[in-house]
Amino acid sequence: MGYSTPSHKQICVPETLLKKRKTIEKTDAQKAQDASQAAKEKRDIRKIIFKKADTYIKEYRQRENDDIRLRRQAKNKGHFYIPAQPKLLFVIRISGVNDLNPKVKKVLQLFRLLQTNNGVFVRVNKATMEMLQIVEPYVTYGSPNLKTVRELIYKRGYAKVKGQRLAISDNQIISDNLKQFGIICIEDVIHEIFTVGEHFKQVNNFLWPFKLSNPNGHKKVSWKPRKSKHYVEGGDAGDREFDINKLIQSMN
Repeated sequence: MGYSTPSHKQICVPETLLKKRKTIEKTDAQKAQDASQAAKEKRDIRKIIFKKADTYIKEYRQRENDDIRLRRQAKNKGHFYIPAQPKLLFVIRISGVNDLNPKVKKVLQLFRLLQTNNGVFVRVNKATMEMLQIVEPYVTYGSPNLKTVRELIYKRGYAKVKGQRLAISDNQIISDNLKQFGIICIEDVIHEIFTVGEHFKQVNNFLWPFKLSNPNGHKKVSWKPRKSKHYVEGGDAGDREFDINKLIQSMN
């Protein structure tokens, strides 16, 4: 009678190692599930962003069409069409570094215009217009159009997060800081600024003051000799209305 021998040896795995394997498998499964959920949320958010952008485009076109229609109606009746007063201004600091009047210095600080060629969006109201009168020799401003607002934010837009200047590299930084206001993407930011929306203040404060280049064909000192002259007198300072768009184009 012979003896049978096993074809292979049975290997006993320590219980601690089995528990560790199970934990790793569970963790990996959870990571895969989280990644899948995150990908789904990104796809959903992307759809929402596309839908919002489409809605905004339609709104902007409707505004343009309404403006054209009102102009035609006024012309047909022999009247003059006076468009609504702008609600948004873009203000650029053009001079004023040393020996500033304390009141002027304070207003420039309130506008966050700390350096020459800094620019900010400003909501038009009685208080801001009075402040602009105080600092008018040191700034130029006007009403930006949609193209200007969009290009400024896309090309020169930086976020202010916990006192730091951060590039707006993706929509996540916007969502992380403005989601509570329904602002989740750069098109939301553009729309809120251009239309001077309900949350204009929060969105504008989120944007770091714009750092613009010197105007094309200008030297660094080109602002200074004519700073005391108003724009309508051939100078640089003051309200240049819609001509601000040409200036920003040369500085962007």
